[in-house]
Amino acid sequence: MEAAITTLITQFKTCAGKDGSSSTLSKDEFHNLVTSQLPNFVKNASDSAAIDQLMVSLDENNDGELTFLEFWQLIGKLASKQGGFSQ
Repeated sequence: MEAAITTLITQFKTCAGKDGSSSTLSKDEFHNLVTSQLPNFVKNASDSAAIDQLMVSLDENNDGELTFLEFWQLIGKLASKQGGFSQ
């Protein structure tokens, strides 16, 4: 599990660092992360409008960027669904 967590952090920082700040994902960075790293887990990963909607739903403070904690919600939801834990 430690390796999985390290991978999640590394991928987040790699994608987030494209525009200078490795602490948040911009809209373009989020699109890139989802399409490159989660294409089979995120429904409609190739649909820009669907990814925009997903980002808005995760962006709790409505600043147009995702912190790691905001992004982590997506990972939790995807893991729950993949593991058959979601209702």
